[in-house]
Amino acid sequence: MRRTRPNTVRIIGGLWRSRLIEFPDGADLRPTPDRVRETLFNWLGRDLSGMVCLDLFAGSGALGFEALSRGAASVIMVEKNPAVLRALRDNAQKLGATGLTVVRGDALEFVRGARSRFDVVFVDPPYRLGMQVAALGLLRRLLAEGGRVYLEGDSVFEAPRGWAIFRRARAGNVHFHLLAREADDQGGVSGNV
Repeated sequence: MRRTRPNTVRIIGGLWRSRLIEFPDGADLRPTPDRVRETLFNWLGRDLSGMVCLDLFAGSGALGFEALSRGAASVIMVEKNPAVLRALRDNAQKLGATGLTVVRGDALEFVRGARSRFDVVFVDPPYRLGMQVAALGLLRRLLAEGGRVYLEGDSVFEAPRGWAIFRRARAGNVHFHLLAREADDQGGVSGNV
């Protein structure tokens, strides 16, 4: 396993494979580990060409930049911390990222006012806030047909009514899940990886 500098995370696939993005110190900043991102993007399909993605609670931006690197048509990253926002914008400039919109604000407030439809939504809030269920409650109307929600936390997550867990796995202390609206699910959990 490659060692990276502190406060950096490596993009693992696509156009920017092996490029590093930087992020500031912060108690709630914990980029999704390489192994977890690899599994997630295998679940989603390695090529996200043409997909529209939303990275709520963007933090380091690892999930959103990975999606763009793998061909997503557009990604919106939502983050409220000013230092983290600067880092996201600096990384976007360094990578020459097109199709990226960085929004300063509260993730749940953004979702309440959003009108777009998304193929993939990344929900990875600071674990201590426990905002996963609240986010899902607001995301239902924004998910495109067949869309998926990636949800990460520090414990097993049970899907609330109206949602089905399509895939789930664990890596160390990270529990991660891929969800679909029940109407979009193709027969329940398709497998645990």
